[in-house]
Amino acid sequence: MRARRTGATRTRRTRRRLRLPAWTATLTWKSAVFITVMCCLLAALLGVLVHTAVTRQTVGHAREKALSRLEGVTAAYEAGEALPPRSGIDPPGLPAALRALAVGGERGTMVADHLGRPTMWAAAPADGHALATQVDYGQSARTINGLDGAIVGSSLLAIGATLLVGAFSVTRVTRRLHQTARVARRIGAGDLDARVDDPRTADPSRRQDEVAIVAGALDTMASTLQRKLVAEQRFTADVAHELRTPLTGLSAAAELLPPGRPSELVQDRVRAMRALTEDLLEISRLDARTEQVDLDVHELAPLAERVAARLPGPATEVRVAPGGPPVRVETDKRRLERVLGNLIGNAHRHGRPPVLLTVDGPVVTVRDHGEGFPDYLVAGGPQRFRTEGGAKGHGLGLTIAAGQAEVMGAELTFENAPDGGAVARLTLPEYVRLDHGGEEPPHSPAGT
Repeated sequence: MRARRTGATRTRRTRRRLRLPAWTATLTWKSAVFITVMCCLLAALLGVLVHTAVTRQTVGHAREKALSRLEGVTAAYEAGEALPPRSGIDPPGLPAALRALAVGGERGTMVADHLGRPTMWAAAPADGHALATQVDYGQSARTINGLDGAIVGSSLLAIGATLLVGAFSVTRVTRRLHQTARVARRIGAGDLDARVDDPRTADPSRRQDEVAIVAGALDTMASTLQRKLVAEQRFTADVAHELRTPLTGLSAAAELLPPGRPSELVQDRVRAMRALTEDLLEISRLDARTEQVDLDVHELAPLAERVAARLPGPATEVRVAPGGPPVRVETDKRRLERVLGNLIGNAHRHGRPPVLLTVDGPVVTVRDHGEGFPDYLVAGGPQRFRTEGGAKGHGLGLTIAAGQAEVMGAELTFENAPDGGAVARLTLPEYVRLDHGGEEPPHSPAGT
């Protein structure tokens, strides 16, 4: 019970943690915060320095004036003359600290409020008493307060101007970074013609900053990758075309061999080579992106059942989700049959029975009960000529299925079931009927 309560408490604490909005992680936001903090620190430092210097100068001037006046008052007191106005022996309002200093035999000055006004006091010893005089300090105080207000106002203005200039500069940089990121995503999606084309990289005479260097490196990488892939695609297509003619002759010659086990082995290998050659040709066409889609409307469940029934080898169990009207999808029938055939065939070859084909709405799922897909395939999709775990094959069937699904506009995902087995899920674009006067657009009936 304690362990459960502790886990629940941790879960509540995790939920209560404040999560900042996503935009606070952007470079623009971080730069704005950094510029603001630095401007505030700089303005505070300069303000303190200016305030201290001006205050010291103003107080020093008022002190000199008060001491000069105190000398005149002292001379009048020693001569027995009448003291000037705002002077006297132990006058009311004299700060106690300054009176104690004067009674102790020393002269001094001090700023204090007297009758609600700032006053500079000066005091000197006089027969065991304090002889003091006062000078109006109001103008000096107003000067210092005005200076403080000017410092605050100018600091705010400087911070605002710096933020505007900084935001403009940072926005230009982040805009170029976003452009580079968009091009990188397009390249990752297969658009190898995408380029950043930063103007700083096109002109060698211009100095390049870090963003331009990254953009140039990305363009160079894309160009190199495109050349290599084009060369690979051309090589694959050329090899497949060159193999087609001799394999046709070899297949005809194998049919003329006398019946027997050697003849069956030769014919089986020739058929395997012809199938591999056709797969290579299909992959080369998919790589060239020259495939044309023949879209039509079909009922999904009967079509999937016919594909499973026509395939040779072990039987495939077909399940259709009950309830609801028949689901129709808008797709290329030939390509859909090719995708489903490859998925079912792969499940029988590399998995363990039973192999289940489930139709649930516009989603078709093919599942076996084997060891599941390799981690690289689940993470990044199928890769041609790559297999793991001692499996036989060339990885072309799933590669073709993924390519044909993309051509049809369908989504094909690969995952492993929690209780074991590989799961391939094909999601097709569902056909939505638009009623116009009760008529329905023509479509291919199921079974054509």
